[in-house]
Amino acid sequence: MTENEITQAVIGAAIEVHRELGPGLIEQPYEEALCHELHLRGLAFERQRPVPVSYKGVRLSANLRLDLIVEQRVIIDLKAKEQVTAIDKAKLRTYLRLSDLRLGLIINFHVERLVDGITRVVNNLIEKPPDDEPPPDLHA
Repeated sequence: MTENEITQAVIGAAIEVHRELGPGLIEQPYEEALCHELHLRGLAFERQRPVPVSYKGVRLSANLRLDLIVEQRVIIDLKAKEQVTAIDKAKLRTYLRLSDLRLGLIINFHVERLVDGITRVVNNLIEKPPDDEPPPDLHA
């Protein structure tokens, strides 16, 4: 699966969770429900995966924790708050860089319509055009 295919599947699972639970809960129940939905859909995931942090060649004692990583390729950062901020996006970009991954989603369940709570964050993602579309002409 490509990163984009994974995110489509995750978004579908998250919409189902939001449809069932609605907004207004804390983050934990959404995380548990989304993990169950991912499992039902046959998607591999890790929950609360630690990511080591190094500084100038020294591994720091504090690890980051990713909410979810799906199919070992896409980071999912879950929220249940009024608004996603620029710092939330920057944090996910840092997680992507430290994990050497290319794509992540912030999913904020504290919205009326879940599509309004999804933010896509990329880190040097090279998106391949569909097979029926020629690659862009870089010399034009």
